[in-house]
Amino acid sequence: MSIGTQRARLYVAAITAFVGGLIVASGMNWTKLGFAQSRPSAAQIQPIAEASNAFVAIANNVTPAVVSIEVFSAARSTGTTQRGRSPLQAVPPGMEDFFRNFDIPQQPRATRGQGSGFIVTSNGYILTNNHVVTNSDRETIADKVTVRMKDHRVFTAKVIGHDRTTDVAVIKIDGNNFPTVSLGNDAASRIGEWVLAIGNPLGLENTVTAGIISAKGRSLGPELMNPDGKNQYAISDLIQTDAAINPGNSGGPLVNARGEVIGINSAIASPTGYNAGYGFAIPVTLAKRVMDEIIAHGRVRIPALGIGIDDVSPEDAAVAGVKDIRGVLVRNFPFDNTPARKAGLQPGDVIITADGQPVDRVSTLQRIVRNHNPGETIDIEAMRYGERKNFRVTLMEADTNQQVATTATRTEPSGGGIVHPALGISVAPVSTEIAAQARMTAPVRGVLVSDVIPGGPAEDKLFRNDVITGVLYPAPARAINTPADLQQALGRLKNGDYVSLKVFSLMEPTHAPRIVNLQVDNK
Repeated sequence: MSIGTQRARLYVAAITAFVGGLIVASGMNWTKLGFAQSRPSAAQIQPIAEASNAFVAIANNVTPAVVSIEVFSAARSTGTTQRGRSPLQAVPPGMEDFFRNFDIPQQPRATRGQGSGFIVTSNGYILTNNHVVTNSDRETIADKVTVRMKDHRVFTAKVIGHDRTTDVAVIKIDGNNFPTVSLGNDAASRIGEWVLAIGNPLGLENTVTAGIISAKGRSLGPELMNPDGKNQYAISDLIQTDAAINPGNSGGPLVNARGEVIGINSAIASPTGYNAGYGFAIPVTLAKRVMDEIIAHGRVRIPALGIGIDDVSPEDAAVAGVKDIRGVLVRNFPFDNTPARKAGLQPGDVIITADGQPVDRVSTLQRIVRNHNPGETIDIEAMRYGERKNFRVTLMEADTNQQVATTATRTEPSGGGIVHPALGISVAPVSTEIAAQARMTAPVRGVLVSDVIPGGPAEDKLFRNDVITGVLYPAPARAINTPADLQQALGRLKNGDYVSLKVFSLMEPTHAPRIVNLQVDNK
């Protein structure tokens, strides 16, 4: 032991003895040592006590109407084989490596799942998530759905209807005089408000967690909301909360400080699959509308403008003449005769109001449109290259079976081509084969994007196999038939100018053109 260590231990022992002596001398009077703290007054702790009592009252009032949902699907043979996997009971221990290179039918397995829901009518209608009561395809209903209430009563439920675009499902149990929740107005909720998430996470029944509304109008991205490309009308208008939400909370209510349900807990964003402080809920006004549609019509009628849309980028706003970076870009039309196209909207237009309400992003426009029925008319205000345009669009009923993305075979360009550093792309002439693939009629028009330069203006906006067929802005608009045409159109632009391109994608099944707005970089 070093001399320094010995001295340190002696100091600690001396200090300990000194403090101990003071304590004994003072008769354990901590106040003389300076450790005592004044007790808070009743007035000081009253706000905390009131908030605590409010949470208790909300939990007592809401939890009787929150149910645990258990689903069961029997094993089904898919008729397929999977290399390297085999039924465990069919392979003798130690022989797995021998059978690994054989195609052996995978053993069908029964599946079970668990989630939450809440009763909204005294005769037993329950709101929950679509993914709670359906199989992994989110389309076929589980074979058996069981509902367990807080008072331990158990019911077999019937799935009345479900909608994958909103992830909402309606189920029903037989009976009357069930406890119910009160539905609130999520549109009036504010970021920072207290909320409670109630459900059955990880199999733990009647769990209540508290947090705040972290954000509104959130989107989880296509990889979660539309993983197979079949759900083009998936909502992107979710409530984000930091109230703890875990597997099993799905379908449970998100409740405000007045004890009103403002959302259906639906998803979490987490690298582990468990709560990481980011939970998402479906707005209850949207869920209620879906429920009403299902009960009244047996299905969900989705109103639609008939346009492909994106949130506005700074380049989109500059080209359209929108002072603030807000609005919704009309990217393309999924087919020729859509209501929006018939009304006069064009690709590149930026929608700034709908139904007289400001539109700042895609989720806002979705909310406004979903508050209407197919066949109703909605007023649209848009900006087009600095001009304000007004349209009246009669909403169509969306075809939810239409697929909007595909992994269709595409022809790879040979590489090379003319480089346009101002846009960060290389282009090449369009071959006859590619023109046929893009359904372009003769004579062949446009130039093929053969490469996109990382970090350039076109990164994440143009892609290989895109076909540029026109420059729409700045005026006058001109068709692009050859790489030389594009070179001439870009030659008159200065650094910082904006250009609007008409582009076809070979990856779109309809090959509908879209508008791409870029800022020129001639540095």
